[in-house]
Amino acid sequence: MAKYRKKPVVIEAVQFDGENTADIHEFCEGKALEPVGEDYMEIVTLEGTMRASSGDFIIKGVSGEFYPCKPDIFEKTYELVN
Repeated sequence: MAKYRKKPVVIEAVQFDGENTADIHEFCEGKALEPVGEDYMEIVTLEGTMRASSGDFIIKGVSGEFYPCKPDIFEKTYELVN
């Protein structure tokens, strides 16, 4: 079976802290729904509506799509670009 390496791609992301909903709404260009609970909000993704919990990162993908990512996965996958 063939093996593949993920291409290096620079993405934009913002971490949801439970209080920065205005920042998330602006970043997601209308793809973030009003907070349903105090500690989560919903993001419209290519796969449907997904829940972003406080602490999750919201990522803008290479095609302009948005999706939430758990902090532990984000830290393993991405590093800050200066």
